[in-house]
Amino acid sequence: MRFSTKAIHAGQQPDPLAGAVMMPVYLTSTYVQEELGKNKGYVYGRVSNPTRTALEQNIAALENGKHGMAFGSGMAAIDAIFRLLKPGDHVILSHNVYGGTYRIGKMVWEDFGLQFEFVNTTNLTLVKKSIRKSTKMIFVETPTNPTMEVSDLSAIASLAKKHRLISVCDNTFATPYLQRPLEHGIDVVVHSLTKYLNGHSDMLGGLIVTNNAKISERLRFFQKSTGGILSPFDAWLCLRGVKTLAIRMEKHGESALHIAKWLSTQNKIKKVNYPGLPSHPQHKLAKRQMKNFGGMIAFDLGSLADAKKFLKRVKLCALAESLGGVETLISHPATMTHASIPYAQRQKIGVTDGLVRISVGLEDVDDIIDDLARALR
Repeated sequence: MRFSTKAIHAGQQPDPLAGAVMMPVYLTSTYVQEELGKNKGYVYGRVSNPTRTALEQNIAALENGKHGMAFGSGMAAIDAIFRLLKPGDHVILSHNVYGGTYRIGKMVWEDFGLQFEFVNTTNLTLVKKSIRKSTKMIFVETPTNPTMEVSDLSAIASLAKKHRLISVCDNTFATPYLQRPLEHGIDVVVHSLTKYLNGHSDMLGGLIVTNNAKISERLRFFQKSTGGILSPFDAWLCLRGVKTLAIRMEKHGESALHIAKWLSTQNKIKKVNYPGLPSHPQHKLAKRQMKNFGGMIAFDLGSLADAKKFLKRVKLCALAESLGGVETLISHPATMTHASIPYAQRQKIGVTDGLVRISVGLEDVDDIIDDLARALR
């Protein structure tokens, strides 16, 4: 099946009881067993649930992966990935990953003996130099949140295999519609379901996909043991959202490219970060690696004062954290999503006080531009 067909049908069959087209929400904590040792594949809600299973199979199919594991949030999924490691293990991460990923690494897992090093993963030479005897994982985010840097997935996967490291890609910004890291040789893909996959800003969730049976077995064990699983209703909401993923991502990308080109003509804006612009350092790589350039843009107004003035004046663009919904959301990474990263580190990676991030929604693109233009004036 092709992508749009899989998005609608993968992991789902008509309900055997009544023939319902839509996957039911199985709101149950436990399941009747026919006799000792004999059941229908489900024994307890924390271990598995038919609605959750359908979503896990659906997203795994979209990534062309074999195993999917759903969690209660994107951060719960990332936490499970770091549980694959042991005290003393060293992890290389993209230097401008999402602030929550930085926080759980530096402020949670380092207390339990893991070591995290943040590296510009767009530069393979720097990644190679960072590999130690204790390195066990390379974790890339591409495009990165919020500076939109793009890493070469095939090159990262090849380097990881050479050194017998687990390679991980946070594919939240791109979604499997725009890029499929497993096809480049990446071992593990993680998503915040909250964002584009659900697409309607009404649930939280995370999902991991892998083709590695041993990794899958460990992650399912963590699901069962720690209990950070996705609820059946949230799984159902995401299944509903994924059905329109292909057409949504086309519109997000089309509008974002139009807006990015317009932003680059505005003299009050110091810099525009968008992979679809020829001025972007990894534009050619993004063009080769992605189906389109996605719906996320970051632009720099030069100062915190100007960013505050601008964000106070937008009306259609909602000032809020998160991204990937049908509505346009706008945020200030330095004080919102990336506030946990120290100031000096933020400056180093380009998350300046004047940087604004916009998640381009599905409104008429001219209405979004009109709103931005009024705020700039």
